[in-house]
Amino acid sequence: MEKLVSSDFKLGIIAGGQLAKMLIQEASKWDVKTYVMDNDEGCPANTIASHFVKGSNLDYDDVYQFGKQVDLLTYEMENININALKQLKAEGHNILPDPDTLELIQDKGKQKEFYKNHNIPTAPFKLYKNQEEIKQDIESGLLQFPLVQKIRTGGYDGRGVAVINDKSDLNKLMNAPSVVENKVNINKEIAVIAARNKKGEIKCYPVVEMMFDPQANLVDKLICPSNIPVEQSEKAIHIAEELINLLEMQGLLAVELFIDQNGNIVVNEVAPRTHNSGHHTIESIITSQFEQHLRAIFNLPLGSTLLKLPAVMVNIVGSEGYTGPVKYEGLTESMAIEGVKIHLYGKKITKPFRKMGHVTILSNTLESALEKAEKVKQLIKVKS
Repeated sequence: MEKLVSSDFKLGIIAGGQLAKMLIQEASKWDVKTYVMDNDEGCPANTIASHFVKGSNLDYDDVYQFGKQVDLLTYEMENININALKQLKAEGHNILPDPDTLELIQDKGKQKEFYKNHNIPTAPFKLYKNQEEIKQDIESGLLQFPLVQKIRTGGYDGRGVAVINDKSDLNKLMNAPSVVENKVNINKEIAVIAARNKKGEIKCYPVVEMMFDPQANLVDKLICPSNIPVEQSEKAIHIAEELINLLEMQGLLAVELFIDQNGNIVVNEVAPRTHNSGHHTIESIITSQFEQHLRAIFNLPLGSTLLKLPAVMVNIVGSEGYTGPVKYEGLTESMAIEGVKIHLYGKKITKPFRKMGHVTILSNTLESALEKAEKVKQLIKVKS
């Protein structure tokens, strides 16, 4: 502990997006120097990091040299040169979550096989090398519509996913190594964020319910607490606890799950980092997900995950038809609503559906928070 809270300790973060920025905001409350590596000097985290290094998360030398500069290395995305991380680990450098865990999670095929091998509920699936193999199984009747194709590596924020409802959608198939799974008849989409430190202490956040923008395939709204029965909530939390234990993770694990029309809960996918489904925790939970990630990787006691007030989180995304220097509308009017907390990430350029910030709305009841969230959605526009 004494070493961690000394001005000599350097925390390295690979990639400098909004997750890194919010992590640095928490780290700044302690005596921790933050180093960020990103290819974009205008990235959100560069405005507040102690030290910025220009470099690519996919370049071996950039990742390797950056890792050698810091005392502990973490990351805000999965798409990182894994060979560089494994070499750093072999040389005794601290990287958390562990590169072996990241390597498994980077590959959605390995993820699904991990769930299957450990009896974690997930949608039935098959692995394919290319789109021709998928088409052959459709023609032979081995694959039935509707189905979902996910490329095994590199996809994020809905990219790299194709929903194939019938033959007319076959042009959407991507020609890459993929997981193809039965399309779940979804009733609700939920998420649980679990934290685990080196001592094996685990804390889970309350289950959140996610509502998606079907056009952007991004989270449109998130509510906490979720509007699901206690038994389903307890099962989802149990799955998250089991997963983070099986992975022997030190850090945060965001677990995205589906509840189907029959009430069954299945794992969709996981992320070994802070996550969009936990942004509301900054205001609505005693310990934010960003502080909890630091506690976990520093092997400190994990903080309380008790809910202070019901909350709704709304993503602020770029409006359709606008690309260029960002301009915001409706911020002043939104701030006049009681319980509204606005976070702007500091991205200078807006694009359609690009995440530019988020708003958390707190209220005494979830119904009241949802009403205020709808007002905020109508007020805030991101243009150029």
